Amino acid sequence: MYRVAICDDEERQRELVRAILITLSIKSNIDFEIELFGSGEQLVSYYERRENPFHILILDIEMDGMNGIQTARTIRGLNNPDEQIIFLTSYPQYMVESFDVMTFQYLIKPIAPSTLEEKIIKLCQYFQALDKKFMVIKSAYEEVVLKYDDLISIEAAKSLTIKSKLHFTTSNQTYESKGIISDYALALKDCNFLQIHRSIIINLLHVRKFASGVVLMSNGLELPIGRSKIKEVKDTYTKFMIMKVN
Repeated sequence: MYRVAICDDEERQRELVRAILITLSIKSNIDFEIELFGSGEQLVSYYERRENPFHILILDIEMDGMNGIQTARTIRGLNNPDEQIIFLTSYPQYMVESFDVMTFQYLIKPIAPSTLEEKIIKLCQYFQALDKKFMVIKSAYEEVVLKYDDLISIEAAKSLTIKSKLHFTTSNQTYESKGIISDYALALKDCNFLQIHRSIIINLLHVRKFASGVVLMSNGLELPIGRSKIKEVKDTYTKFMIMKVN
């Protein structure tokens, strides 16, 4: 499911773009959740209320009040760097200015449906590739998105009250969640992660050195290596470093 905001002060244009997305959804089996905004101010207000962010913003540039580039710049300023922006406009002279807000595409009206469909499909493929670099865990009462590269280790933690408790450690914080350590080891084996102990998985990107059956991680944490895994860990890390150099 991809969340899309269509922002244009002309209702006919908003409905036209929505119709193109609905048609694309039927043809490609891609699900879109679409919301319409009649002005840049409405869209900015939505973000200021900290509502659920969008994956894709499709913005007209020439609008009464706040124009599309001002709208995008304000949203970026609210710490929303991940939204992919498509500008639709009748005015090509704004193209250079649009680069300042990290624009994915700048399309000149009238837009051929096939052109917009092609750009949206490319964006969805981009998001699918990103999904492979993130994981979502449930910690306390919220879902937390963790970037693979930021994750230092996953450890099974003993608990009398929580079954299958896991600690997910990044350089800034440790999150508590639940799961089976072997399931994560299998899912992450091709993503620079290695199980070094029956209860510990490490990210090889964060290894600093090995010493006396332990591995020192980038955050200063020393983690024990299972005796039966010492050779495997050293061999795997050596291969990883060779691949990294090459």
